[in-house]
Amino acid sequence: MQNQHEDQTRQQYIRMTQTPIGKLIGTLAIPTIISMLVTNIYNTADTYFVSRLGTSASGAVGIVFAFMTFYQAIGFMCGHGAGSFVARFLGAKSPDKAKMFAASTFFLSSLLGTLLSLAFYLNLNRVLYFLGSTKTILPYARQYAVWILIAGPFLSASCTLNNLLRYEGRAMYAMIGLTTGGILNMIGDPILMFGFGMGVSGAGLSTCLSQIISFLILLSMFCIHITVTDVSPRRISTELSTYWEIMKVGSPSLLRQGLNAASTILLNQQAKVYGDPAIAAMSIVGRMSFFIGACAIGTGQGMQPVISFNYGARKYKRVRESFHFTVKMAAALLSVFAVVCMIFARPIITWFRDDPEVIEIGTVALRWACVSALFQPLSVPINMMFQSIGKSGRALFLSALRTGLCFIPLIEILPLYLGLTGIEIAQPVSDITAALISVPFAVSFLRQLKARKEPGEIQAAPVPEKKEC
Repeated sequence: MQNQHEDQTRQQYIRMTQTPIGKLIGTLAIPTIISMLVTNIYNTADTYFVSRLGTSASGAVGIVFAFMTFYQAIGFMCGHGAGSFVARFLGAKSPDKAKMFAASTFFLSSLLGTLLSLAFYLNLNRVLYFLGSTKTILPYARQYAVWILIAGPFLSASCTLNNLLRYEGRAMYAMIGLTTGGILNMIGDPILMFGFGMGVSGAGLSTCLSQIISFLILLSMFCIHITVTDVSPRRISTELSTYWEIMKVGSPSLLRQGLNAASTILLNQQAKVYGDPAIAAMSIVGRMSFFIGACAIGTGQGMQPVISFNYGARKYKRVRESFHFTVKMAAALLSVFAVVCMIFARPIITWFRDDPEVIEIGTVALRWACVSALFQPLSVPINMMFQSIGKSGRALFLSALRTGLCFIPLIEILPLYLGLTGIEIAQPVSDITAALISVPFAVSFLRQLKARKEPGEIQAAPVPEKKEC
């Protein structure tokens, strides 16, 4: 068994450091893109089925979905934070350290998810009102939320395991775990809600069961040793510094999730001035922007394990090649999606809603979003590159740009002078600004990387690297 595991580790090292960059990133990015799209589709299906029970029930799902973002934030923080170390240690041929980080972060995310569920349960009504529930929505929200609280720790752990698989270069296995749960949820919703007459509670139970099944599938891949790392309790670190490093490197992911939630609240508050059609239109545009942006995010996530692994192996040329290929691939994919959505913007909005006001507002906003999508292949890979190699200060700053440092002032200021148009263009202007700010960071780092010595090479004239902020 020991020899077999060593052979597996060696084969994975050869694959991540010798496979042509284009082929390697492609095989890692495509499953990730598919996983993201399936996840979004099943969230949409959940909303669709519950909306058939009435407006209050539909509002309850929107309120409780906020719960899931908290659990996802924990999972992404732990998964990205430890995944960067896992890939770099595997690249540096230190599998024992990689296993220690994998096991530690798995139990950290499970613990934090459990504590979060307990805190929410003890203050459930208060939390639901804080998230926007009304007295008529509250009974439905409680029915749904109870199941989500049970599923929450499994969701956090699943997000962590999913990212550990990706950073090992096993994105296909991660896709299987996530998409299986999503498909089961889409099947389970109508059966439990209408077949068994459980209503909103049935939708919550379906989501809970699908999350647990996804978790078990992902966990089984570590238990049957498909992976190099494992999550055995005996490998858990007793050093607090380990958990600090995980949270520090994973903090950009946590910040992104938090800022996404905050930006959505601010956008809805500004759109509220122009009535329900404006809120509905911007919601639809946000969903379509996710579909378009999934190409950039998925491609960037395919790049992350390649960069982490080769950075740890001191194969800096492959790090640079990985970044350049990712930018080109993301630009090509997003250009196609952006052009199609720009041409068919009106029919797309009409497919969601046939309200003339919604169509008019949404069509303009979606076309602006298509323009800004062309800049995401710059900002998204740059941010992910720094997080992958442990440059947490730069990654934290860059992750705060798009939905925080740039967007929040714009969504507050632009509507004062441009009215509804200011709301429609706030996110696109933020995307463009974030990309322009990010580029100099990447150029400087890639120049420094070019001068670094690889094993067996003569070092070029050194370029001093600035200390991490």
